[in-house]
Amino acid sequence: MSVSSDELNFLIYRYLQESGFLHSAFTFGNESLITRSNLIGTELPVGSLIKFVQKGLQYTEIEAHVAEDGSEVKCTESFSLIAPHVCHITPPEPDSIPMDLAEAKQSPSGAAPPTPHSALAHSGLGLPAAPSQTHPAPSPPATATPLATSEAHPTTPPAPMSSPPTQPAAQPPPVQSVQALAQQASAGGAPGGVVVLEGHTSEVFICQWNPVMPILATGSGDSTARLWDFGPGRHAPAVLNHFTSTSEKSRDVTTLDWNSEGTSLATGSYDGQARIWALNGDLLRTLTAHRGPIFSLKWNKKGDLLLSGSVDKTAIIWDVATGRVRQQFDFHRAPTLDVDWRNNTSFATCSTDMMIFVCKLGEPRPIKAFTGHTNEVNAVKWDPTGNLLASCSDDGTAKIWTTRQDRCLHDFREHSKEIYTIKWSPTGPSTSNPNLPLCLGTASFDATVKLWDPEAGRLHTLSKHTDPVYSIAFSPNGQYIASGSFDRHLHIWSVRDGALVRSYQGMGGIFEVCWNPAGDRVAACWSDNTVSVLDFRM
Repeated sequence: MSVSSDELNFLIYRYLQESGFLHSAFTFGNESLITRSNLIGTELPVGSLIKFVQKGLQYTEIEAHVAEDGSEVKCTESFSLIAPHVCHITPPEPDSIPMDLAEAKQSPSGAAPPTPHSALAHSGLGLPAAPSQTHPAPSPPATATPLATSEAHPTTPPAPMSSPPTQPAAQPPPVQSVQALAQQASAGGAPGGVVVLEGHTSEVFICQWNPVMPILATGSGDSTARLWDFGPGRHAPAVLNHFTSTSEKSRDVTTLDWNSEGTSLATGSYDGQARIWALNGDLLRTLTAHRGPIFSLKWNKKGDLLLSGSVDKTAIIWDVATGRVRQQFDFHRAPTLDVDWRNNTSFATCSTDMMIFVCKLGEPRPIKAFTGHTNEVNAVKWDPTGNLLASCSDDGTAKIWTTRQDRCLHDFREHSKEIYTIKWSPTGPSTSNPNLPLCLGTASFDATVKLWDPEAGRLHTLSKHTDPVYSIAFSPNGQYIASGSFDRHLHIWSVRDGALVRSYQGMGGIFEVCWNPAGDRVAACWSDNTVSVLDFRM
């Protein structure tokens, strides 16, 4: 069996995507030309590279522990991917040792010397792969299954919810299977549990609920976004194609955002274009000025301006009415990873160049530049008042800044690995609980979520996950936080005491979680090409 360089590069490309290293995946895909090969779009089980490497290790381990006479060497030393292996042989029980061997072991000359082996001396990638049994086939489509026996109309106040009781830490709630709950709902039992939305043909990276209507927008690596209608009648989803022919590639939908009125959806894509769509799926405008993939896209609250950040190192403010560039900001020296409005005319940007800039429409230079991170800055978020700016970085820290000073107000350093994203809890008169204290959530590759008081420091560490956490989202009332990880679990926690309230397991890793405005549904995007909507009412 032979392995081509394209096949190996494709496995690495998919591994980078699945691990959340989207910027690295994009760069590697273009430099290796894999994005132009006919392998893009190939169905490949999640974790294929890891499984091939594991099989190669197993083969190498077996080869290293078979003696010349075919007997097995009883070694108890663990086998490493990168470290040389030295056998540690544990003698069998005396009763099972033949007398001549027992006598030989008493003599130093009879002791077998340790045998070094290098795990890297053999490659397991050339071995034929056994059929994957890690991911069972997905359950039948459940897109027509209602979330509850009666759906709330957009103009009708949502049905009152009774919040689920918070479980004590010593008695965590049982882990529920997303697929099993969806099958039960489709069979007529346990109505209102889970709906699994199928239709995307590649990983689903992003999701966001319409702020006014019961419509969920999702974006995928299949170069489409979809609008899923949860209103009365449950219409088929609108498919927003980001290509004009089936041969086009590299148009993965990387980001999306609804305007505040819920009448228009903006999407950003790997092709460097932003697009504005109507509720029925019609393309209203295509915004073309970036020279690289768009990784962040936000409407201002007024809805007349759109802000985008790109790998081309710039941020652009667009006039939505005309589709023209109002101003392009080119202060970063490396890709712009995130942008966030402070108010209707000023905003913050962050980049792999470790810098954070606060800019304003009409100003030729940044009104503030923040330095202090020692690695790329992954996200920036203004608090609901616009007074505090939070940032998180691959340096493992989260920081809080104010425009009134140059140094950060707070520097949170308790994570042991990269912090992928951050979120502020909702607070203020526009929320259902205006007296709730402000809280910052951080999600890290160290498999934990931490909640922080912006003044006092850490409140809780949420440590049920076992793999990197890529997304967190506070409920609209600020009482709960949902977290999604590549360990295939979605957890919902109590913000008040950090207790685990709900726990779900799916068939793939989770890229994003989001709450609907009523706080009674949680959507999750999975790497198995599906989207799940969980009913939080009990």
